[in-house]
Amino acid sequence: MPKSNPASWEALEEEVQLEDATGEIAELVLLNDEVNTFDWVIECLVDVCRHTFEQAEQLSLLVHFKGRAVVMTAGYDVLKPMKDALCERGLSAIIETIPV
Repeated sequence: MPKSNPASWEALEEEVQLEDATGEIAELVLLNDEVNTFDWVIECLVDVCRHTFEQAEQLSLLVHFKGRAVVMTAGYDVLKPMKDALCERGLSAIIETIPV
């Protein structure tokens, strides 16, 4: 697997807005399953969420042992395409709105 380049993500992160148009902040939560391998979950988190390999590996362990993990916090509009992409790859993910 090619190494990811965190420097290229700086421009992407600047474009990501924390809040959506309604001002709500949400969390993208990855849920554990008994189907997907650690390698596949890590690859999906790197590709979809732009995490480093190390971040993705730690998150996959959290999901495995805790049953779930927040993999991203942003506006709903930002998280929805990521959730859909993770689900299309066979992972179980949900979006939870954070009460403010």
